[in-house]
Order: sequence, then structure tokens, then C-alpha cells
Amino acid sequence: MTYRTEYPRPQFVRKEWLNLNGEWDFAFDDQNSGLEEKWCKSNQAFDRKIQVPFAYQSQLSGIHDPSFHDFVWYRRDFTVPAEWNHDRIILHFGAVDYRAWIYINGQYAGFHEGGHVSFSLDITDHLNGGSEVLTVRVEDPSTDETIPRGKQFWIEESDAIWYTRTTGIWQTVWLEPVQSSSISKLRLTPDFDSGAIIVECSTAGDISGKSIEIEIDFKGEQIAKDTLTVYESYTKRSIDLYNRKIFRTSFHNTGWNWTPEDPNLFNIKVTLKSDNKVFDEVQSYFGMRKIHQENGMVYLNNKPYYQKLVLDQGYWPEGLLTAPSDEALKRDIELALEMGFNGCRKHQKVEDPRFLYWADQLGFLVWGECAASPSYSEDAAARLTKEWIEIIERDYNHPSIVAWVPVNESWGVPAIKHDKQQQHHSQAMYHLIHSLDRSRLVISNDGWELTVTDICAIHNYNHGTNDEKAKYEDFKESLSTKDNLLSSMPANRGIYADGHEHKGEPILLTEFGGIGFKVGEDSGWGYTSVKDENEFIEDYQRVMEAVYSSKALHGYCYTQLTDVEQEINGLLTYTREPKCDLAVIRKINDSWHLNTLKG
Repeated sequence: MTYRTEYPRPQFVRKEWLNLNGEWDFAFDDQNSGLEEKWCKSNQAFDRKIQVPFAYQSQLSGIHDPSFHDFVWYRRDFTVPAEWNHDRIILHFGAVDYRAWIYINGQYAGFHEGGHVSFSLDITDHLNGGSEVLTVRVEDPSTDETIPRGKQFWIEESDAIWYTRTTGIWQTVWLEPVQSSSISKLRLTPDFDSGAIIVECSTAGDISGKSIEIEIDFKGEQIAKDTLTVYESYTKRSIDLYNRKIFRTSFHNTGWNWTPEDPNLFNIKVTLKSDNKVFDEVQSYFGMRKIHQENGMVYLNNKPYYQKLVLDQGYWPEGLLTAPSDEALKRDIELALEMGFNGCRKHQKVEDPRFLYWADQLGFLVWGECAASPSYSEDAAARLTKEWIEIIERDYNHPSIVAWVPVNESWGVPAIKHDKQQQHHSQAMYHLIHSLDRSRLVISNDGWELTVTDICAIHNYNHGTNDEKAKYEDFKESLSTKDNLLSSMPANRGIYADGHEHKGEPILLTEFGGIGFKVGEDSGWGYTSVKDENEFIEDYQRVMEAVYSSKALHGYCYTQLTDVEQEINGLLTYTREPKCDLAVIRKINDSWHLNTLKG
């Protein structure tokens, strides 16, 4: 059985690493007796095998059991390569849903809460120098509504907009060696207007007598090199990339900036050294791009930019939240680009860094989102806040990410229309994210009942069927002007929460469409339904004509890229088969014109 073998952290690359994916011992702990019985010290309870990093609910795990098991255990042996014997050994988990306790050779090594991003542990002091045993205990509570779970259903069979849940390890597990002095963090911020890259580097361990060497190249040619002495664990440097070339007309033709149409990337290598001895070396990359809004428009690199996004749930029939391969992540982007979209909104999911890598490489805008909790409480607010801090730290360097979406359709804040506490939570998330990341836009509550926000993001599925002419005309009219958009009531919800109003931010239609089209034996639902391919194309064109006729919309996000389980409203099937000629979808999408920006 194949498991994920690609390097899992493309924005912070070291040469030496050991993949721990593959077959592990596995056990359900339905009585929650594993702690008392000390399963971390014995392998007797592990009566199953599982293919990591696939959740036990998925086909690729080898178990494929959709039923609920709130406590599960993993176990595997490993041996640290002999050449790492004098290094510190770091254990990395790409993501474990939801709480994880880690044991090395029967000894507790660490804990992490949060199901969507990576965490790491220094396990050196727990190693015995021979065959090592790694044990992981996971808790994924099925009834706790304060946990961010997004589209994962709390009933055994998926239904409506809810899908099969994911429990436990669902991204790559791996080891890497670091020396006693190492680079612990690299943060890259493009200063587009000045033509500089701001490099922030944190180090761990003894820094005395050491220096940091920064080398930057573009398309194989070194364009900058800087060496600085390390005096503190945190170092910041601004490096001029263009050396006044930006002021030459011919320079713009060289294409150094990052856009979906021309996704240029710079490579950067950061080395921690003392004289000729290298203590650590990390490779990464960045794109020179700027995203901001003003005058009611979104600007990319100081030019108005119309975003043509597609909603992407990031589920696969054989792997659920885990892509079956790196190629599958890349292929989803290629298919979206083939249809004329220039980006996606990752819906209720923090995606694998490998997806973001391919978005950076291929030129694909990404709106980053996180799973929501079902209800509001102080615990739920705290948990969502913690996850967002970790999300931004992990994904900050990716140029493809241009917006963050902390809240969607009032999920987790159901009374936000009038409840001041829930409004404060939405505003707090907006300001928190901006306090951590000033380089991107933030949407406070995508869909409706917005508070403070950089984009007025509206959801509207009221386009009706082809036979419902009056409903379609109402839909088209509701999109036609700014006043009509702001006074609309999609899902009987106001666009802004009580006490808040539009302050000139760009208006985008960020969920609409969802045309249901059954292909083969699949059955399910969509917001409207068609019978065959011709009807599907006609309905898609009808809906897009309403969007493109608007002089007030400055972008959109169509629902959705693929079918997901019982939802059959994708442009592709769940197995990524096109439902029609993708060139036709592209022709419709490309019918947009710059005049759309005038309103």
C-alpha cells in the first residue's frame, strides 16, 4: 500500500529527514482504559494495522471504519540513523485531530491540542540509542461542541453539508536532526513598494561567535548575499532585491513579481555558521507580491485584480481530509486553472502545506480558512484563537495566500447579529490576525452578518432553476448594484451585524452556484439540479452571466470544485472526473472583462 513520501514542510527545508509514514500498530480504546493499563509500555492491545497518515475512517488507512471511536492509539518502532547520534532529534507531526499525547519508549514526551496544524517535540532525551518505540494516544471527542470541527459530522453517516469525520494522525509524521545550535524560525515578508524582502530569523541554542549567511537567487542567478553576526536569538534584515532596477521600464518585462499569471519565486538559503563550520542550513522561497484594498477594489501588486475563485473542500473519496498523493494536491490546482479560475477558498479546512507549495509554484490564489466549532462559548473562542496563531505561524511565508477567513456564515457565533460578545469575538479574530500578519486581507464573517472586515463577502444561492425566470431576475437584480447587494437578505440574514455597516470595502460574491448534476451512479443534492451535460453548461453560463453583469462585484467564489460525498454540486466528480468539457467552463469564466471593476 502506498503512503505519502514527499517532503512535508516545503517552506523550511533541511536535507536530512526520516519519514515515519507507513504501517503502524493501531487500537481502538472505546473504554478509555489505555492510560490506566499503560498501553504506552506494551504492544498487547494493538490488534490492528493502519497506514499513516490516513485516518482510520478512510479507505487508504486499511481500516475504513466510519463509526465513532473517541480514543485511539498508534504505535511503531523506529531507529535513528547512526550519523545523527550527536544531534538533537526532533519529532514532527503534520496534523493530529484533535488531542495527542506522545510517548517515547514508554515515557511521556509531550502533548498537543488542535487538529489542523503541525507541532514538534525534541525527543532526544527519551531515546535509548537502539530500536525506539513511538506511541501516540489520541482523543477526538464526538460530542464536544467547543472543538473546531468544520464539516466533520457528529453522527455516523454523513448528511447534507456534513461529511465523514477524521480522527487521529492525518498528515505526515517525520524525524529530523538538528545540532545544538540551529535555526528555529524563518519569516519572510515582501516589501513590494520598496523592492525589498524582510528576513526575520530566530535561532536556538548557543549563538556566541556565530553568524547568519543569507543567499537569495532568482532563476538560478544569485542576486543577493548578506552575512551578519548573531548577537541575539532574533535577527531581522531588510534586503534590497531590485537595486533600483524597479525604476527601469525594461525591468517590468523581466517578470520578477508573483501573480497567478506569472508566479515568479525567489529561492533563499539561510545558514547558521561559525567560521567554516556549518551548524544549520535551511532553504525556502518567497514571492514578491502585495495584496491590499482601497477605493472599493482589491489590488494585487498595486493593480486592481478580479478574483475568480472556486470553493474547495479538500476531501478525497479514498483519503477524506488527506490527499492520496502529492500529485493529487497538484492536480486539483491544475484542474481549477484549466477551468479559468485564478484561486480558491479552502473551505472549513487548513490545507496540507504541500497544497500551498503547489499554489505558490503554479500561481493560484488561496483564501485560508479554519474549521469552525458548532457553537459559541469562551472555550470555543479560546480554541479557535489558539489554532489561528499556529496557522499563521506555519503558513505565513506562502505568497499564494492572500486572505484569511476566521469565521464563515456565523458558524460558531450563531447569535452574532445582535449578541455583542459574539461580535467582539469576530472583531477580536480580525484584529488578532492583523496583529500577526499585516500582509493579507481578513474577512470577519464570510457570507453575512459581517462586523469589521477588509472584504464584504456575500453568499447567495438564490439563482433558481432555468424555469424560475422571476427568481433568476431577482437574483441578477440583487447583484447589479452596491445598494442592492448591501440590502439583500441571503438565507434571511443581513449582510452586516447590528451596529456595523459597509465602509467602502470591496464586495465579492464568495459563495453561489452549487448546481447539482448527477454523473454515473452517484446520488445526492445541489442547490439546483440539472439532468444532463448540456443543461449543466447552460445553467452555469446563466448564473455566471448574472455575476458578470454586475458593476458592483469585484470578484467571486463559485461553489464548488468537486462533489463531496452526498453533495453532487461540483464542477468535477468526487473522483475528479470533469462533468463537462472544461474548455467550455473556461470560456465562460474568461468572458469577464475589466469593465466589471467599474461601478
